Amino acid sequence: MKSAEARRALRHQLLARRRALSAAEWVSGSAAIAACLRASFSALAGRRVAFCWPVSNEPDLRPLLGDWARAAAPGFQALLPVVIAPQTPLAFRAWPGAALYTADAEAATAGLELDRHGIPHPASGDWVVPEVLLIPVNGVDAAGYRLGYGGGYFDRTLATLSPRPLAIGVGFEFARVTTVWPQAHDQPLDALVTEAGVHRFRV
Repeated sequence: MKSAEARRALRHQLLARRRALSAAEWVSGSAAIAACLRASFSALAGRRVAFCWPVSNEPDLRPLLGDWARAAAPGFQALLPVVIAPQTPLAFRAWPGAALYTADAEAATAGLELDRHGIPHPASGDWVVPEVLLIPVNGVDAAGYRLGYGGGYFDRTLATLSPRPLAIGVGFEFARVTTVWPQAHDQPLDALVTEAGVHRFRV
């Protein structure tokens, strides 16, 4: 099997497994990932941290980012990515409802609109350069290379931003695989956080 075919097959397999998680498994796994981030990367509470609104049972980091927003440590901002155009790096804006977020707070979605993939992002606001990216993963190999959805947005973003943000993958333990057949343009993660703990590659 060619590497491109192998990547597609692996992506399909891992996505199906994640989407099959029960609500209880998703909630408990997300909480464990957030607890690992809080314990092992406590400095993030004072940084400009970009994360992704969860889709397809990706880990839900909104409670953690909401907690950090309410704590209001100097320098902290919760950021969400904005797709400006295909084949371009991501841009980032502050999540306006971060400090209002609880598991059922509709107010936390104020100021957000859906992109063409149906994912919420800030509709307006200043562009902000993140210091940290919390990047959802479908798969990650032992060298820290990530298998995403195939759009290349985070790879282009990491290759473009200077200084390079700290890149932390977030996913469930079954996302750890032997290889994702990385391509020349793929950017490795610095670390991966799962419900089982922290796996460091470059930090």
